[in-house]
Amino acid sequence: MARVKKLPDEQRRALRNTLHDAVSQGGYPWDQSVRQMRQALGLTQAQFAKAFKLTKRQVASFEAGAANPTVETLARIGRPFGFVVGYIRRTPEPSEEPPGD
Repeated sequence: MARVKKLPDEQRRALRNTLHDAVSQGGYPWDQSVRQMRQALGLTQAQFAKAFKLTKRQVASFEAGAANPTVETLARIGRPFGFVVGYIRRTPEPSEEPPGD
């Protein structure tokens, strides 16, 4: 089984803070978020999958941006980090018109 180099607590805290900052600024891709959450926990994909009742294949697909996790899965993964799943307002491009106009 693959091994993950155990990060010092200080470095894991820094990863968590970086993730929180990026997410709070908006526009942070969920595939990068999943990878960074796993790394901040110091887990391999297999360990992360087991901890969150997923398969290793699902975790690898999520991190590659090749699959879309359900809202329930995102909620379960984000819970230890204090994240909740919700709607995020995206700033429309200047060429886009609001719906209904």
